[in-house]
Amino acid sequence: MLPVIDARDREAVHREAEALRRWHDGLTEPLKVAMVYGGGSQEDRLYLAHCPPEQRSDTTLRRSLTEIGADFTVLDPCDPGFVRSLPAFDIALPNLHGPYGEDGRLQGLLDYLRIPFCGSGVAASAVCADKLLCKRFMRSVGVPTPDWQVWWPGQKTEWPGRPVMAKPVLGGSSVGMSLVQDVAALVPALEYAWACDPSHVLVEEYVVGLPVTVGVLQLPSGLLVFPPLATEAIGAEFYDAEAKVDTNGRGAVSVTAADLPAAVRTDLIRHALALWNGLGCGGWARIDFVITGTGQPYALEVNTTPGMSAESNFAVGAGLAGLSHADVVRAILHEALTRRPYDVPLPTPALGAAAEVGETAA
Repeated sequence: MLPVIDARDREAVHREAEALRRWHDGLTEPLKVAMVYGGGSQEDRLYLAHCPPEQRSDTTLRRSLTEIGADFTVLDPCDPGFVRSLPAFDIALPNLHGPYGEDGRLQGLLDYLRIPFCGSGVAASAVCADKLLCKRFMRSVGVPTPDWQVWWPGQKTEWPGRPVMAKPVLGGSSVGMSLVQDVAALVPALEYAWACDPSHVLVEEYVVGLPVTVGVLQLPSGLLVFPPLATEAIGAEFYDAEAKVDTNGRGAVSVTAADLPAAVRTDLIRHALALWNGLGCGGWARIDFVITGTGQPYALEVNTTPGMSAESNFAVGAGLAGLSHADVVRAILHEALTRRPYDVPLPTPALGAAAEVGETAA
């Protein structure tokens, strides 16, 4: 396990940022970065359709990549030439969410093409993207998470007599998610979640408390756990998709440093590190919790491709720890390029014409 860097140790954080700048300045040529961004999933299409460009992650990432002098190109995974374009780059920076973006499938493709990429590998990406698998893992390592049931068409789900969250198992940004307050609303909520993602539907006990998120960033000398952030939706029942997109730029969500007792903060960091290390995350991640009035934290999700707009939870947490957006970009590029590659006896794939690959049909 990597050593942990205390976010309150500003000298240590400054040394890490300086080490990243020296590493980057020492490169003989600008990095050729493929920033993978497009509307492959319902989550990404939501942001493209409704989020103002200045509030999107890709806008801020473009700015930081320009600031550090990277030679970057935005590649759309929905473009038919996407796969053929990838080998021309030194590294890929995925900025996709949901299925085919952060669930291990893109990561597996990049692995097979021998292209270094930012963020967690196949296994961690796949487990974290599947809310059901991730909750089972949380329980296995002793991290508290709300109780749940699983529903799919034809399956009977018992109303527990108290509010629940109905969530699609795959996908994020609260797409397809509903807070169900009574039994009459349960079936419509389940069907809505299923319509958004035809996999299992998670019926999770609704825990009343303070939503808190904790960012983790891999730096050259260890893991930096950002100060916990309180994320409260303004004028909404919960932190739903509309609040996250914030179409009108009215600040539908309050993101502030969480004022927590020392013992609760310690528990949060311990749980975040247990999930990071146990799942085998890499590069960066954000873990979402809810803290009850008695100080009990419950883990909800692990995000292996955090949103990176200028005012995103991850960027705000990095700023509280003393890092700029460009510092974070350098850090994830550094981690990807210094990660030990797999030693596999396979040739580098040749992406030529189909007739050049495999056996010729008779």
